[in-house]
Amino acid sequence: MRINLASVLVDDQDKALRFYTELLGFVKKTDVPVGEARWLTVVSPDDPDGTELLLEPDGHSAAKPFKQALVDDGIPYTSFAVDDVKAEYDRLRALVRFTQEPLEMQSVSTAVLADTCGNLLQIASQRYVAPSGVVSSEWSGHSPQTQASVSICAHRPPPWTRTGSPLWDRGTGALRSSTSDTRRVP
Repeated sequence: MRINLASVLVDDQDKALRFYTELLGFVKKTDVPVGEARWLTVVSPDDPDGTELLLEPDGHSAAKPFKQALVDDGIPYTSFAVDDVKAEYDRLRALVRFTQEPLEMQSVSTAVLADTCGNLLQIASQRYVAPSGVVSSEWSGHSPQTQASVSICAHRPPPWTRTGSPLWDRGTGALRSSTSDTRRVP
């Protein structure tokens, strides 16, 4: 089983398509009329057959209060992987409103921006942390390690604490800053 589609609720599909393609750099994959709206998806240009993001109209009566509650609490609706959060922040900051400037946390960098369609979005990049505590964007000669999380549930551990991470202790549920640190994840 794998994720092939995720959605973000938008107040205007045309405006959303411009934002997600012209500003964020996604490419349109599907655009099919469905009643008054469209089945409108975008994908990463680096993975055109990968996970699609549906730009879904927020017409349902629960959608707008849900989105507003997330924004009011500063919770991103979803998260996108980038190679360098600071570089993306520098590229986008004159064009969009950021609610969180780049923040370094252990092996993860994040920033949060408004998408002009009623949502907050997180951009994140992850670096490998060796057991010695050395942080690197390279891991055994592979390309930079990045993670995307499509996480609507605010109570789920953040993506960089996922099971299998060098800093995630499966047995205790602890996030470690090194192999000897065993602080509990809230």
